[in-house]
Amino acid sequence: MEFDDMKKVWNTQTNEPIYVMDEKALHNRILSKQTKARHTANISELMAIISYLFAGMVVSSVNYSKEPAAVSLYLLSVWMIISGLYLLRARLQRNAGEGKFDRSMQGDLLFAISIATYQVRLSQLVRWNILPIGILIAASMLEGGKPVWSVLVLIFLAITAYASGWEHNIYKSRKKELEGLYRKLSAEETILH
Repeated sequence: MEFDDMKKVWNTQTNEPIYVMDEKALHNRILSKQTKARHTANISELMAIISYLFAGMVVSSVNYSKEPAAVSLYLLSVWMIISGLYLLRARLQRNAGEGKFDRSMQGDLLFAISIATYQVRLSQLVRWNILPIGILIAASMLEGGKPVWSVLVLIFLAITAYASGWEHNIYKSRKKELEGLYRKLSAEETILH
C-alpha cells in the first residue's frame, strides 16, 4: 500500500486527523496488477506452446526427409511436442479455474496471486526445459559429425538459461509484491475485526 492510497480524514469525535485507505484506488490497483499478470501469463503460454509444437513438428519433418535420420532429433521433436501439449493442458486448467475467486478486493488479490504463482511455475518449467532440449540438440550435432557446433549450441543455451533466470526473478518479485499486499490487507482486517 502506498501513501497515494491513503486519505486524510478528520475524526469528529477526537478532533484529530486520521488516515484511511482509499479502498477504491487500492482495488483498481489490484485489478491493474491482475490484468498485467493475466496478460503476461497468456503471452508466455501461447509463445511457449506455439514454439514447442511448431519446432517439434518442423524438426520431425526435416529429420524424416533426411538420410540418415538422427534418432536424437526424433527424441527432440517428441520432447518438444509433449512439452507443448503439457503447457496447453496447463493453460486449459488455469483458464477453467478462473471462476473460483470471488469478485471482492481480497478475491481479486488472491486471483492475481494465483496467476503470478502460475507464471513463476511456467517460467521455471520453460527454464528447466532448456536442459533436455540442449542435450538433445548437442547429441544431434555430435551424431551428425559436428562437434564444434554442439559446443557452440551448448554455450548459446547456457546464455539463454542465464537470461531466463533474470526474467524468472522478475516474475518472482511481482509475486512477492502481491503476497506482501495480501499480508498487509489481512493484517488490517484482523485489526478492524
